[in-house]
Amino acid sequence: MKHIAVVAAVIHNDAGLILATQRATGEWKDYWEFPGGKIEPHETPQDALRREIWEELEGRIFVDRLIQTVEYDYPKFHLTMHCYWCRFKSKQFVLKEHLSARWLQREELDTLNWLPADEELVRSLKLS
Repeated sequence: MKHIAVVAAVIHNDAGLILATQRATGEWKDYWEFPGGKIEPHETPQDALRREIWEELEGRIFVDRLIQTVEYDYPKFHLTMHCYWCRFKSKQFVLKEHLSARWLQREELDTLNWLPADEELVRSLKLS
């Protein structure tokens, strides 16, 4: 089975809200996710997160600590997703690849239709 390593940014603000983004295209269109993407061979996970958030949201971020690593088997590949707490350096961002974005309280996270791998992270965030 093909293996893909990605990073996900759990971006939070000073009010404790967490950013969720909605996919605009592809097989999982309309599902919600934590923004991020593939780690390139020459990158650290933190560098990949900074690059991906710039590409997807035109946002600059501080990458804080690793929350957890999620292992998930999709039908066509195995996913390893390294999930980090992050904060924007500025309050503005632009949706370049997503349909929508929402700032949510932890208690609201499970009200969205998340990608399967992200569901495990949502459960962890609600418990912490």
